Amino acid sequence: MLSKSIRRRILLFSLAFASVTLSFGQELTAKEIVKKSDDKARGQTSRAEMTMTIVRPDWSRSISMKMWSKTSEYSMIYITAPAKEKGQVFLKRQNDMWNWVPSIERIIKVPPSMMMQSWMGSDFTNDDLVKESSIVVDYNQILLGKETVRGQACYKIQLDPLPDAPVTWGKVITWITVDGFNQWKAEYYDEDMVLVNVMNASEIKHMGDRDIPTHLEMIPQNKKGQKTVLDTQFIEFNKPISESFFSQQNMKRVL
Repeated sequence: MLSKSIRRRILLFSLAFASVTLSFGQELTAKEIVKKSDDKARGQTSRAEMTMTIVRPDWSRSISMKMWSKTSEYSMIYITAPAKEKGQVFLKRQNDMWNWVPSIERIIKVPPSMMMQSWMGSDFTNDDLVKESSIVVDYNQILLGKETVRGQACYKIQLDPLPDAPVTWGKVITWITVDGFNQWKAEYYDEDMVLVNVMNASEIKHMGDRDIPTHLEMIPQNKKGQKTVLDTQFIEFNKPISESFFSQQNMKRVL
């Protein structure tokens, strides 16, 4: 018969083993981490007011906008300032994107080949703003470990594009905060694995029903003194927006 002390040791070992097993069982996969971050940033719907500041060595300019989105399929951006661009609208419906230009009273179709082109002369692409590609669907996610970035413990995850995915980045490395699942940093590499852009997020604030970064900086790596800053002044999530809102007809009258 086992002594009381031996039985106690066996019990403690069993509890410790069960605790370790449960802990490993609860570990998130890279895809689950990325999905949590993506879902948090998007919500089922969102409505936001933002200001983009394009910084160049000799000048800078700001663009104010209102943005609406519904899942990953629909988004609309309405330019509110400056006066020269005011009234321009960008619409994405599933795989298609259009631009309403009031000065010429025309809706222009944006072809897929233009999705990686600069948006309004900034360091963000058309794809960055309307999120045509999906970091959940269009990439294979690989957890590289954990790192601390600017005071935030982060999951470090490599995103490799799937063979037929409509993306042009050779790979993306993203850092997502362990506490809050916010995308805190991202590195964008071209098809030759040359680092092109670095995105840094900061200034976490309570917006709507969640805490999110409200200050993003996109910094090209081969253009000294150049960056684009995106600041969120207001955002709310998961308020009803009809799919019919995201229509070409509504581009001409959205407020």
